[in-house]
Amino acid sequence: MYLDHNNFPDMTAILPAAGIGGRMHSFPPKQYCIIGNKTLIEYSINVLLQQSNIKHCIVVINCNDNWFSKLSVSYDPRVSVVIGGKTRADSVMAGLKHVKKSMWVIIHDAVRPCLHYQDLLRLFKITQFSKIGGILATPVVNTVKKAYVGSNFISHTVSRNDLWHSLTPQLFNYNLLKKCLEKALINQIIISDEASAIEYCGYTSILVRGRSDNIKITYKDDLRLAKFYLSEIYRNKNIFKI
Repeated sequence: MYLDHNNFPDMTAILPAAGIGGRMHSFPPKQYCIIGNKTLIEYSINVLLQQSNIKHCIVVINCNDNWFSKLSVSYDPRVSVVIGGKTRADSVMAGLKHVKKSMWVIIHDAVRPCLHYQDLLRLFKITQFSKIGGILATPVVNTVKKAYVGSNFISHTVSRNDLWHSLTPQLFNYNLLKKCLEKALINQIIISDEASAIEYCGYTSILVRGRSDNIKITYKDDLRLAKFYLSEIYRNKNIFKI
C-alpha cells in the first residue's frame, strides 16, 4: 500500500517511559534492554522519527532515570524529555502538557520496538476522515476463558467475536485526548490506555488492524522473540544492525 506522507497532518509523538520494569525485575528498566546495538526505546523512537510528519517526540521518563541522556537519540533536536508521574495516564498527561502546535498526538509504548512503518501509515490514514482518532489492534484469535473470581478454575468460555487486543501506537486529536484524560484523572478512573480515556468520555475510536508481531516487552522471554522480529523487519533495510 502506498500512502503519501504529504496527505497527513503534522503530529507530536509521546513515549511514556517512566516505568521501572517491575514484572521483568530488570535493571536498568526494560526500555533500556539492548537488542543488537540499540536499546528497546531507541527502536521505538527511531521508527517514529523516520516519518516526516512526526515533528516532535516527547519522551516521558522517571525522575530517577540516568540512562536516557546517555543515548545518541537524546541529542536529536526533535526529541525532548519530560518527567512522568506514578501511572501511565499521569505520564501521558505530562507529555501532553508539552505539546506545541499539533492537532494530532500519537502515543507509543517505549517497549514496543517491533512496529512496522506500514502499520504506522495505516494509522495515520484515519486523520483523513476522523476527528477523534484510533488505535492499532489485533483480533483475538485464541479461545478466551473466564475464571471464577480469585481462582484458577474456569467459569466459562468468552466469545471471541468482536474482541480485539489493544496495541500502540494510539493516535488521537490532541485537544480531545487532553480533555478526556484530564477528566478521567480528576475522577480517579483507571486508564490502561489512551483509548480508555476516550471511551470514558463517550467517544468512539477506530480500530486499525495491526501486525501481531508488534509485541510489548513484558517478560524476559519476550526479548528473544523481539530479537527475531527485529532481525526480520530490518534484514534488508540497513536501518539498524541486529
